[in-house]
Amino acid sequence: MTSSSGTATTTSSGSSLLQNSGSEKDLQVLMDERKRKRMISNRESARRSRMRKQKHLDDLMAQLNQLKTENEHIMTSMSVTTQHFLNIESENSVLAAQVAELSNRLQSLNEIISFMDARNANLGSVQDHAYSVFGDEPSCDNMFINMNMPMNYLYANQHPIMASADGLQY
Repeated sequence: MTSSSGTATTTSSGSSLLQNSGSEKDLQVLMDERKRKRMISNRESARRSRMRKQKHLDDLMAQLNQLKTENEHIMTSMSVTTQHFLNIESENSVLAAQVAELSNRLQSLNEIISFMDARNANLGSVQDHAYSVFGDEPSCDNMFINMNMPMNYLYANQHPIMASADGLQY
């Protein structure tokens, strides 16, 4: 006879143990089967996890290579820009030196012109006085410029502007 639980009931105690041990074997087989399925599932899960980790590592390595390349481009660009800046700064220094030299020359020339204007004004008044006294016209030789002082003398102290980037370092 069988009960509703699915196990057979017998009157003898020996046959009952055999059926219980059979159930235990079935239960043990079932547990082993579940354990084996869980172990396979865990292995598969671990394999997927390793694959995700490997993919993440590969992605990070690709990003690292991309960033290294980008960094090299930036460093090259920065080097070119720095060199360009130094060249411009050097040119600026040369131009500043030329401006200073030209300003000094202009100031010297203006002083010479002022001196000559004052001298010519004095000479003109003396010649005008001589004209009124002697009745002669003033000569062109000494009316505006004293010919004893040649024009080249005015530039004798002037030097050409010589400036280079090599000589102007900060």
